[in-house]
Amino acid sequence: MTFWLITTVLAFGTSALLALALWRGHTGMRPAAEFDLQVYRDQLAEVERDIERGIIEGEDAERVLNEISRRILAADKSLQDGQANVRSPAAMRYAVIALLSATLIGGSLYLYNDLGAPGYGDLALSTRIEQADMARMQRPSQQSAQSSLPAPVPSPNASEDYIKLVTQLRAAVAQRPGDLQGVTLLAMHEMRLGNAAAAHLAQAEVLRLKGDAASAEDYATYADMLVIAAGGYVSPQAEVALASALQKDPENGAARYYTGLMMMQIGRPDVAFRAWATLLQDSPDDAGWTTPIREQIEELAFRAGVEYELPPLKETALAGPSAEDVENAAEMSEQDRQDMVRGMVDRLEDRLVSTGGSPEEWAQLIAAIGVLGDEDRAALIWQNAKDVFADRPDALRIVRDAARKLGVTQ
Repeated sequence: MTFWLITTVLAFGTSALLALALWRGHTGMRPAAEFDLQVYRDQLAEVERDIERGIIEGEDAERVLNEISRRILAADKSLQDGQANVRSPAAMRYAVIALLSATLIGGSLYLYNDLGAPGYGDLALSTRIEQADMARMQRPSQQSAQSSLPAPVPSPNASEDYIKLVTQLRAAVAQRPGDLQGVTLLAMHEMRLGNAAAAHLAQAEVLRLKGDAASAEDYATYADMLVIAAGGYVSPQAEVALASALQKDPENGAARYYTGLMMMQIGRPDVAFRAWATLLQDSPDDAGWTTPIREQIEELAFRAGVEYELPPLKETALAGPSAEDVENAAEMSEQDRQDMVRGMVDRLEDRLVSTGGSPEEWAQLIAAIGVLGDEDRAALIWQNAKDVFADRPDALRIVRDAARKLGVTQ
């Protein structure tokens, strides 16, 4: 209420000052004939002085006096008749003042409604930080966030054979709870099926089995699964995982990205902007978090009150086999080469699914899987790519071209 009272008084006060200046400007104006009359009288006095000094004599003096006198009479008559009155009608002045006031007051309200935050209290920075801390402590749990979302549905492009294999893997892991390799595979394949809730449960078991040997990437993967299962929300449980990842590796990109996202969600755009701006500077263009950061950071900078210009994209190259890989492949048997290719494809797929990548890499992955003859798997990757690049038609077109060559776009 205090804000509106102050702004209303300021708006009306400014309008009143402008109106007063406009009114006085009109009332203080004098007709041009009055100025002319004063000039002619000054000229007459000057000519009379010149005559007394003998500068002008005879007929010249008489002619000059007559001409100035004639002009004085004409100016005086014009002034008396009111022909030179330039004052605007009162009604017109009232209309101009009313229009000026309405524009100033109404325009200010419109701009505030468009650019400001009506109904939002004017809070000190310390108060905003306190509220952000309160929101951080009181935000919903992972379970609450998941329960508010619909049940996960397996990817429509997943083949029946693949779903059957994952089902068998679940049963095998349930029978061998201490099998680290089995539960690791289960977490990965649950994510590929789109079942992030089951995936993070399996990844939690991976962390338990590894104990102190769990890496920053293990914790970042766990946090990623939690966030996806919660529909993009960073829960307290995910925050703990992110803290563990950053403790082991302060440069972990996924953990830094999700930490910034959490700060944005709790009302700390200033902290989120600093985290994302630094991460964007440190990351290649094909990093999974680069695209979402680039799409949101300008708005985030505006909310943080920072002037920011989005940097241009860096030049990056697709990851491929090293010279050593090529040299070793020449000495391998056909089966060994196939195994090496499968290993490279698996690593690329794991990276793209977990942290994302450029459309060229997704297209490369689909083409590589096609070479291996696994069309069902390529179709599943194409489905994932459609979700990733749904709002980027140009990028999706690159992946679609690769998928179309294999006939898996239907």
